[in-house]
Amino acid sequence: MSKRQPNTSPSSRSMNLPNKLTVLRICMVPVFVVVMMLPDAWVNHIITGIIGAFLFISASVTDMLDGKIARKYNLVTDFGKLMDPLADKFMVIGALTVILYRYGGVSPALHVFFTITLLIVVFRELAVTSLRLVASKSGVVVAANMLGKIKTVTQIVFVSTTIIEPMLYEIPFLGKLLPDWWTSNVPLTWATGIVAMIFTVWSGIIYFRVMWQYLDPEQ
Repeated sequence: MSKRQPNTSPSSRSMNLPNKLTVLRICMVPVFVVVMMLPDAWVNHIITGIIGAFLFISASVTDMLDGKIARKYNLVTDFGKLMDPLADKFMVIGALTVILYRYGGVSPALHVFFTITLLIVVFRELAVTSLRLVASKSGVVVAANMLGKIKTVTQIVFVSTTIIEPMLYEIPFLGKLLPDWWTSNVPLTWATGIVAMIFTVWSGIIYFRVMWQYLDPEQ
């Protein structure tokens, strides 16, 4: 009587830790979006802001952890290569959409700024993703460079600041210390947003310059 061989098919293999973190990040995005879009009549905006900030920052931490763990312990998989950048795009674009919905009405200038920011990020990510697909057909894999990593960090800081800054000004003693123009114009949000957009555009241009040699208009 022969012994039963263990099932080693892909469906029987358990997902490794980096991939679990990636899936967790994807699952956190819709929860974050729903929480941040809850009307004030249902839940106080301070509560949804705190929960939203916690969810976004936690998702950002998993973004930094899964890649490091995968590289350190040689757990890089095709699933991770596909889903990790996709999860990042879901996280950032979802967050910027929520910001436009929730904070765009603070002032006309902010509404325009958040709209432009969202469009820049969406167009940049679509362009870079398309270039990666073209390059992959040529067998070329371009690893994320330092500029791209800085871009991601500045976007995370921008989103976190946009959520947290208005709540800080509702703290009584802090609101009294700062002038009215400061609390009404959210300068930290503007500053971090401008920095994030500079690195978003800059890293996109650099990526185009690197990948341009692999674009053949006759193919």
